[in-house]
Amino acid sequence: MDEKPDVARELARQHYDAGDPLGWFEALYKQANGKFDTIPWADRGVNPHLAAWCVRELHPRPGARVVVIGCGLGDDAEYLAARGAVVTAFDLSETAIQWCRQRFPQSTVTYKVANLLEFVGDFDLAVEIYTLQAMPPALRAQAIESAGNLARDLLIICRGREETDPPGQLPWPLTRADLEPLSNLGLSIQNFEDFDDPFQPGTRRFRAYWRR
Repeated sequence: MDEKPDVARELARQHYDAGDPLGWFEALYKQANGKFDTIPWADRGVNPHLAAWCVRELHPRPGARVVVIGCGLGDDAEYLAARGAVVTAFDLSETAIQWCRQRFPQSTVTYKVANLLEFVGDFDLAVEIYTLQAMPPALRAQAIESAGNLARDLLIICRGREETDPPGQLPWPLTRADLEPLSNLGLSIQNFEDFDDPFQPGTRRFRAYWRR
């Protein structure tokens, strides 16, 4: 395992022990001090599984109101905006949002500092990539419900596992059962893809799309 996940896991452990299970996100971005290599998920480009889905499904439509959950350094939000969407992107980390604004000073994206557990909105599409799997298990059900209430449609891309598999460590893979409560929010599954990540062989991914 490379160094970046180890740094994130150690920060997460410290904050869990201190009773601040979400504080490690801001701590990680601050510690990075503007260096991309410190952030495990900072690829400086759109997530390829998002881009492939957008091209295949012809989404989002121009003018669609899209929210990006846990936007990190903004690459996915910028990609969606370039496709013509009206994008709002938020992250729990104030440092991450400042970094987004510095990277994309001419951006049309509305960047906000916000907590998924508290954020309220009414969008056409919500995009969640790798945020839920980084949420502490005790908060995950609430986070999934919050994501499901933000938009008419919801796209989730995450690590996946079977119910019988060990839960692993941060980033914790999700099970299909973890996501089933979305059906109680008036969302119906349109497509559920379970695949081995060709960019990270041996990493199981879910890419799932719900519509209300």
